[in-house]
Amino acid sequence: MAENRIARELEKRSEVERPKSWQPASSLPEPDKQAGYTYKWIRVSTNGQRDPKNVSSKIKEGWEPVRIEEQPRFKLFIEKNSHFEDGIEIGGLLLCKMPTDFKDQRTAYYAKKNKDQMDSVDNHYLRENDPRMPMFSERKSTTSFGTGR
Repeated sequence: MAENRIARELEKRSEVERPKSWQPASSLPEPDKQAGYTYKWIRVSTNGQRDPKNVSSKIKEGWEPVRIEEQPRFKLFIEKNSHFEDGIEIGGLLLCKMPTDFKDQRTAYYAKKNKDQMDSVDNHYLRENDPRMPMFSERKSTTSFGTGR
């Protein structure tokens, strides 16, 4: 009594997809990621007032404006009165990119700088520590459970 059965791997099951719910649109569209680059929106102006100091500091850090040719789907979003003709500026923000290696180096630099400052503060504070009256001590708490009597 052999039955004609289909192997379990060949059976097709209907995929149940959850219904999608409406969400408000993001004010900034997500760029198409290019391998090896990190993207960031940089403030160019606030309330119509230009902020050249912020832009120049970010460019000195290594951020470079993304050209419209690199992200052609942004042509609909760009502002007409932008100071960056080939750049992508939306709502006072300019889309910029940086090689991921540079961003990792930048993050490591600031993490080291932060650690050095914290070590300096700790060393300065603990320099005047007296063992008879410690200024800082590790606080540990213990929890014990009673016998319930």
